[in-house]
Amino acid sequence: MSYQAEISRANPSCFLFLIDQSGSMTDTFGAGGGNKRKADGVADIINRLLQNLIIKCAKSEGIRDYYHIGVIGYGATVGSGFSGHLAGQDLSPISMIANSPSRIEERTKKVDDGAGGLVDQTIKFPIWFDPVADGGTPMCQALDRAKSIIQNWINGHPSCFPPIVINITDGEATDGDPTEKAEELKRLSNVDGNVLVFNIHLSSHNAIPIEFPDKEDGLPDQFAKLLFRMSSILPTHIQNAAKQEGFRISEATRGFVFNADLVSLIRFLDIGTRPSNLR
Repeated sequence: MSYQAEISRANPSCFLFLIDQSGSMTDTFGAGGGNKRKADGVADIINRLLQNLIIKCAKSEGIRDYYHIGVIGYGATVGSGFSGHLAGQDLSPISMIANSPSRIEERTKKVDDGAGGLVDQTIKFPIWFDPVADGGTPMCQALDRAKSIIQNWINGHPSCFPPIVINITDGEATDGDPTEKAEELKRLSNVDGNVLVFNIHLSSHNAIPIEFPDKEDGLPDQFAKLLFRMSSILPTHIQNAAKQEGFRISEATRGFVFNADLVSLIRFLDIGTRPSNLR
């Protein structure tokens, strides 16, 4: 059976995030995001996700390298989205990421004051990825870059849990039809299965997200249907994680969200990056 490989320091897996950095990412989220620009919201969520993955890999002796992680931005340019010491790196072991934030910001959040009210609390917020919004949407180039990175990874890790590539975009590709590029990426495989490709479409409209669909019939337009077809069918452990969160899941469900707002984006990334067989 596929997708059964144990994830360990000796046999790590990897996540590669493809982030749309086109000019339209200056638009605000359609719902649930207030006045937050999509570029800012995505950057905050990716930075928080990296922090959470580091925590999952933290043990008494330090950070265990269960994962190697990359962030590729695509807009005016296509390349590594890391900033600071990791700038230019395609994939980095998670211990290196933990030790190399470009800076630590102080943010505030509301917490219970114990007397029926809320007070501001200052928290440390590490930054690895900064928001960018400029240029077109060269999704085909980004998928080509991902294919090269993932092929090299698989060559060095022939028995790992298959890499997961998560593409986050708010618009149609401006450099051609990305369908075949996504298929080429999904055809990459090792002994434990094919590379998984998930897609998240960010909405500028106050529309209800369509999360984890299992057919394209109910999707609103050809762009939504294209992203659906570009997405992999969920493996069993992610199907189970989505069911636990209350989603109706079938064996044909794909890793795809259309019209995602901030809440659905966070929820999808949480489910899509949950480990299987973490040692």
